[in-house]
Amino acid sequence: MALAFRSFQFRKETIKKMTLYSELGLKADPGFFEELVTLRRDIHKYPETAFQETRTAAIVAAELGKSGISVNRGLATTGVVGTLKGEIAGSRTIGLRADMDALFIHEKNEFEYKSVNAGKMHACGHDGHTAMLLGAAKYLAKHRNFSGTIHFIFQPAEESEGGARVMIEQGLFEKFPCDAVYGMHNMPGLAVGKFVIKSGPMMAAGDTWQVEFVGTGGHGAAPHLATDPTMASAMFMSNISTVVARNVSAVDSAVISIGHIVAGEFNSPNIIPSTVLVRGTARSYTPETRDKIEARLSVLAQSSASAYECQANYKFIRRYPPLINWPDQTATAIDAATRTAGHKNVEGKGQPLGGSEDFAFMLEKVPGAYILMGNGDKDSNKFVHNSLYDFNDEALPHGIAYWVNLVSVELGDIS
Repeated sequence: MALAFRSFQFRKETIKKMTLYSELGLKADPGFFEELVTLRRDIHKYPETAFQETRTAAIVAAELGKSGISVNRGLATTGVVGTLKGEIAGSRTIGLRADMDALFIHEKNEFEYKSVNAGKMHACGHDGHTAMLLGAAKYLAKHRNFSGTIHFIFQPAEESEGGARVMIEQGLFEKFPCDAVYGMHNMPGLAVGKFVIKSGPMMAAGDTWQVEFVGTGGHGAAPHLATDPTMASAMFMSNISTVVARNVSAVDSAVISIGHIVAGEFNSPNIIPSTVLVRGTARSYTPETRDKIEARLSVLAQSSASAYECQANYKFIRRYPPLINWPDQTATAIDAATRTAGHKNVEGKGQPLGGSEDFAFMLEKVPGAYILMGNGDKDSNKFVHNSLYDFNDEALPHGIAYWVNLVSVELGDIS
């Protein structure tokens, strides 16, 4: 597949950031930054959603191949894994992961590299994640003074479809064994050059639950002749707050929210519906709390239905597990971030986030850690999953330097 990148106009203040590479300890030629900005913006312009990242995967594979990195394609349909061995013999192997997929959002930005794929947009910065890991891979291919092996894992379908889980199920860590695996995500509202991480639960489990309450329904004027699922659902909805309040430890945290309710016909308000569907999300930070929420919601659904002589069809769909950083690898990540940004710019005891991330599946299989890096504290209202979001190109050098320093900590100093 022949690929050519568009040439984009760069702001003068952005081009000045090329000097950051030397300031961050990277020996990069003057065109390195501009090349990566061009690549990042090209990926942004042509966003691809879950398991459809064919063009993006082709770019990744081509760039890795040009740098002499061994390339494997096809895990989870569009996944790419590049393997690079150091010049110094060593048995330790680490994985560095970036996600590649976009979201189903119509972009409202008006810059020249805005999405041309209608209804699709890189609104979470995966274009930047891909560019940073590619930049690190290209740099490390030229500076192989490390001991051991690196697997550069470019993962599809992070957004809701669990691409990490699919890669693992298809043999990721059997084909590419890792002693440790690391991930990174940009964070709008956090200044460029700053990093945040914590040991233990870093992001929440993201699960979906639903209850279909079933009764006979009937005429609104004769409720005594019907069994009414609206009353059962109302009882259930008013009681779900008790799960967190009375079944989750005060020193733990969890959230249960209702996001979807369907019942009856708009044009028939005089009819008691025969079914009410209630759906929502549950967020938790430990396996024990996750289990408790699933069990208690079931009890509340059944008891609410029984109270009104109805039935409850309950489902709890486990999507992403809690992302739990391993202590030793968290310390390694803090070391790498400190080498990159200095001690004052690294928060090693950050607060856990309520969002979910499928890198959690990798951390269930292999020791590792996941870190947040600043994407800029200006326009912080343009958070991820926003139609006006754009990855900050000025963060690219910091992300690349972090990956390189992480390899230095894990596999030996890089000259």
